[in-house]
Amino acid sequence: MALTLRPRPRPERLDDEQELKAAYSRYAGELFGLARRTLDDAGLAEEAVQETFLRAWRAADRFDPAVGSLRTWLFAICRNILVDMTRARAVRPRVVDRDVPETPDPFDDLEQVLTTAGIEAALQQLSERHRVVLVEVHLNGRPIPEVAADLGVPPGTIYSRLYYGLKALGVALEEAGWLDGR
Repeated sequence: MALTLRPRPRPERLDDEQELKAAYSRYAGELFGLARRTLDDAGLAEEAVQETFLRAWRAADRFDPAVGSLRTWLFAICRNILVDMTRARAVRPRVVDRDVPETPDPFDDLEQVLTTAGIEAALQQLSERHRVVLVEVHLNGRPIPEVAADLGVPPGTIYSRLYYGLKALGVALEEAGWLDGR
């Protein structure tokens, strides 16, 4: 039996123009969605995505695929840019033209529905104890002592169930492809 060696796939890099274009095609939409939701301004969101890829291209030699995926690295860069832009906007008031109504993005509702369905499916994979505590505390916004009293358990038990429930929810979301696991 002969052993054939297959070439290992080359990790994603941003060393040249072709790879930068490919990364842009793959991730710009997701980055724009994040920036749009965060900044609530399509123009600034586009600027954030452009700045993300510019910084990534300039720092391509610092990307290490052994540490994390290109997607994760780009989202970290974008997050830093969004923090900077949000701070800058807090210092300068936003100019608003009241005559031009903002048109809603039809994909926002679809994304919301898909996200909600994904989280609901992941919640169904949890034990009832963990699911009840997560829903009551995080979704319904109830205080932990109140939930503990209703369930007849000490508050420490609620904290424990929250911790392990969130871990299990993260695993379920990762397995469903909603999270980028590391």
